[in-house]
Amino acid sequence: MLDSFHHWPVRALGELVSFRNGLNFTQAANGERVKIVGVGDFLDREEIKDIAALTEGCVAGEVREEETLNDGDLLFVRSNGNKALVGRCALVRPGSSKVCFSGFTIRARVTVRDVDAFYLVKLARSEVMLRELHRLGSGSSINNLSQDILSEVRLPFPPLPEQRRIAGILRTWDEAIDAASRLIDAKRRRLDVLRANLLTPAHRGEGWRMAPLGNLTAEGKGRNKGGALGREQVMGVSNARGVVPMRDATIASDLTRYKLLPPQGFAYNPMRINVGSIAMSALDAPVLVSPDYVVFTCRPKALAPGYLDHFRRTRFWSHYVNAMGSGSVRVRIYYRDLADIEIPVPGLAEQKRILRVLDLAAQDLAASETHLDALKRQKRGLMQKLLTGDWRVPAEPAG
Repeated sequence: MLDSFHHWPVRALGELVSFRNGLNFTQAANGERVKIVGVGDFLDREEIKDIAALTEGCVAGEVREEETLNDGDLLFVRSNGNKALVGRCALVRPGSSKVCFSGFTIRARVTVRDVDAFYLVKLARSEVMLRELHRLGSGSSINNLSQDILSEVRLPFPPLPEQRRIAGILRTWDEAIDAASRLIDAKRRRLDVLRANLLTPAHRGEGWRMAPLGNLTAEGKGRNKGGALGREQVMGVSNARGVVPMRDATIASDLTRYKLLPPQGFAYNPMRINVGSIAMSALDAPVLVSPDYVVFTCRPKALAPGYLDHFRRTRFWSHYVNAMGSGSVRVRIYYRDLADIEIPVPGLAEQKRILRVLDLAAQDLAASETHLDALKRQKRGLMQKLLTGDWRVPAEPAG
């Protein structure tokens, strides 16, 4: 890396902070009991402030002051089963509480006056830091981070006032992201409650009946005869993203055995439905899925596809599917097994009224999730510009 970065000095972390490895703790009550920050406490957070939520552990003898955390200390993941997490960083704010840190982490404490800890944690979680770790790891991910490696990391530091302004801008985005995330959690809970109230047996009203899924649906056995559809129409099912394009490397050369999945049809892998990998196709045209998948469709006069798509997300459905695989090492649930599940259904008109309510709530949730994704992309773009000096943040003129 150059000695300057958009006219900012590039400085080695070893000149700016002191490092210390964490301690190993036990649950045995034969020493001082303290709160501990472990790797799992900060993987998705940049700041750790909720001390009450931390786990406790014991260390032989009394914990020394230099083995605890101060406000503004940074923690890095030193080692982890997932090497992609090595180097992840968070700022700790324990206040007056005595808090220690685990042996899988390294504490970094700023020792100079012209480095802002809030700016440093943003920089340490940026692409700039990631490139440095890859450089020091000879172009590959580092399996174990050490104090020596961290000391050699070289990062750009603008003047202290600009560090603080950059950190302040990014924290504003953090607050917006946090607020959006809380709103999404609330909307997910609302949708879950609506599904429970409108779809499950305990809340069904007059005109409802319990019917086997096999009476409401039909298995799809159509194949791609003649190769009418090509590789670009081959889809898989993700428990998080629904029907998505299949990775090209996993697609067979002969597509004639692949099954047809029509619009609003359902597909799942018989060995993964127990972890939620079932989805309704929201695509406008037929697509292909693996010949190993199960495909089925709703009978038009018996069951609205959207109704079933909401019902499969209820606890009632999950309990039934999990019960079918109880005690099995490798669960395989085929259509004949799924067809036995009895689900509560009203008449088709009532299904569609319920569906309108649930779809509105689901669309509202999706809009909030899209907004959150946009905020995260904006923040990543801001970090790239602000932390590299592409965009400068001059001081506001005195009023």
